[in-house]
Amino acid sequence: MPSRRVFLKGSALAMFGVGSLPAWLSRSCFAAESSSGARKKILVAIFQRGAVDGLNMVVPFGEPRYYALRPSIAIPKPDGTPNSAVDLDGFFGLHPALAPLKPMYDAQHLAIVDAVGSPDPTRSHFDAQDFMESGTPGYKGAPDGWLNRALPIQSGPASPLRAVSLGDSLARTLRGHNDAVAVRSLKDFQVHDAGGAATFESMYENSRDTMLHGTGKETFNAVRMMQSIQKQTYVPANGANYPNGGFGKNLQQIAQLIKANVGVEVAFADIGGWDTHVNEVGGQPTNGQLANNLGQFGQALAAFYQDLGDRMEDVTLVSMSEFGRTVKENGDRGTDHGHANVMFVLGGDVRGGKIYGEWPGLQEEQLYDGRDLALTTDFRDVLGELVARHLGNSNLKSVFPGYEGLKFRGLLA
Repeated sequence: MPSRRVFLKGSALAMFGVGSLPAWLSRSCFAAESSSGARKKILVAIFQRGAVDGLNMVVPFGEPRYYALRPSIAIPKPDGTPNSAVDLDGFFGLHPALAPLKPMYDAQHLAIVDAVGSPDPTRSHFDAQDFMESGTPGYKGAPDGWLNRALPIQSGPASPLRAVSLGDSLARTLRGHNDAVAVRSLKDFQVHDAGGAATFESMYENSRDTMLHGTGKETFNAVRMMQSIQKQTYVPANGANYPNGGFGKNLQQIAQLIKANVGVEVAFADIGGWDTHVNEVGGQPTNGQLANNLGQFGQALAAFYQDLGDRMEDVTLVSMSEFGRTVKENGDRGTDHGHANVMFVLGGDVRGGKIYGEWPGLQEEQLYDGRDLALTTDFRDVLGELVARHLGNSNLKSVFPGYEGLKFRGLLA
């Protein structure tokens, strides 16, 4: 049963805007700086829901069997034309729709981890997403998410925007003991009845009930913070151009919150549409559903990187998907549910310009269950390194309970 404090806070927040605001706890001051005066590090997690085809996202063009198993959907080897893979290291290449990411890779700010994912063998989207967002593959009983647990212990006042999930509801990965907030739109968040809200605020302020008084103060301080952000017209910096669509909008809003110095430490956004069983490609392998999605994804990441500029020194972004897809194309010019996949890690302290992880090969005896890319890196190894070395939370047994012997890849400088 919810406590009286939680009930009162929920009742107050019901008056406001279109953001989903569970457990907003505001304090007397909110700052993006730590007590030492240094800017806090920020971790942004991106989920590609639906199981992206990592083999066509990061193309193993140096593997002959890739073309043998995908006669109609394989991405052509790099030849300098717009419809061929973008060469990374002579063996791997980016899907041409991800060409906007190549400058970040060349600048050694983008790292790629291949043959990575959850060790749990499920091919259920729901279960696999739950396992990755909870950080407990194979165990459905986790009440909270890894990104919530990843937040370092707070020694002083915390911002109500410390942990932000972009979307209609709070992401599974941000549910837990630490306060987090879901926001659909910074622009549309508003007090619908300013006069009524002022009266309601006065009622809270003048209440003799200390719990009621405290809850009202916390809630309205949080609302004022959001309104102060709205008053500032936001123009992406450095010529950054976010693509139209929900994902581009959400990454722009995360960048806006970061640059507003409102105390963001972790943020989450997702992008769907990756379940490409049928017609993964269009008239040729480099157009169609996958290419369109990757175009949105790559342009949004590139705009985020360009927009933040020097602030990327404080920011690391990581992408993940619940599992990969079959190595062999199916009869509908698509791919089915697979196993290992690919993760991107982007940031100022990333040792990029490199493909991390052991490549297992695509020969039949090297495949998982004779059909999928085999897993050689547990996704918790990647996330664990970012949590420990970027966020500064070394209590990884708490962040990833039950996982022993995390193996860092040396992703961060």
